[in-house]
Amino acid sequence: MKRIIGINGSASQNSSNLAILNFVEEVGKTEFELEIFDDLTELPHFKTELSDENVPEKIVEFRNKIAKAEGIIISTPEYIFSIPSGLKNAIEWCVSTIIFSDKPIGIITASASGEKGHEELKMIMKTVQTKFTDETTLLIQGVKGKIDKEGKIKDFETKERLRKFVRAFCKLIER
Repeated sequence: MKRIIGINGSASQNSSNLAILNFVEEVGKTEFELEIFDDLTELPHFKTELSDENVPEKIVEFRNKIAKAEGIIISTPEYIFSIPSGLKNAIEWCVSTIIFSDKPIGIITASASGEKGHEELKMIMKTVQTKFTDETTLLIQGVKGKIDKEGKIKDFETKERLRKFVRAFCKLIER
């Protein structure tokens, strides 16, 4: 079984993006084990002077999870036409390392619109040298209307798009 880290970019308790990661976990359970990192607020605010020496323990743990994973899936909303600050903070803590280099990644942006945040995240992940394809990126617009109050995806098309995403991600991590 492949070890995959799922990162929930949302700061919300009842996050649609967590519901999406839970669905991905269920769909992919025969191919990979998904460990979901669900609380980016646990990570301290980025400080350049601590990125290489005296690195905070929470950051060491986070980096180790990524380093040991055979792939990463990020599911995030868009906040004010950008990625959430907590997600950007987490990525910034890893920039001085090579832990993202050549790491297979799936990128999901699930938001009201999400276009700008989705493009930004793809650009950032390309900059830190992750590996992804068009098939391992997914923009889900109007997400709140596609998930019920229990956190289950109720929209058939969204489920099908996520299944296709998981198949593409599995092919990517096999390469």
